[in-house]
Amino acid sequence: MNQPERPERITRQDVGSWLEGPPQLNQYDYPGQRLGRPRSGPGSIARWGRRIVALLIDWLIALILSALIFHADPWANLSIFVVLQLVMVSIFGRSIGHWILGMQVQRMAGGPVNILDALVRTVLLILVVPPFVQDPDQRGVHDRARGLILVMVR
Repeated sequence: MNQPERPERITRQDVGSWLEGPPQLNQYDYPGQRLGRPRSGPGSIARWGRRIVALLIDWLIALILSALIFHADPWANLSIFVVLQLVMVSIFGRSIGHWILGMQVQRMAGGPVNILDALVRTVLLILVVPPFVQDPDQRGVHDRARGLILVMVR
């Protein structure tokens, strides 16, 4: 009798392609290269570490002001954070945390942001998720929505 043929053993190489995920679409060496930005220094894309520290500085300032004025009311924390972001980013192009760490929010063409840019960016920032949905140049939805970029200025 003919015995059914046994299938070959499946190896790691057989399933490796789908375990490794989709092919990498970013063929650039560093964030911002495709935009003509330098790897580091003024004009380069601000990286994650600095962004998070700047956000923590801004949030800490909002918490301190809220504690001093409103007895640390959570809504006051958020409101103060939003007002600080709106005022600082629309006037100076940077929050206090950005300023301390040498970063600035700019339009993609290099011009300053306006109040509408700052408003849309801030609303999306407080929703938390949009900053984490990034393109290969580390621009979150909160920046891409208005054609903005967070760059190093020193």
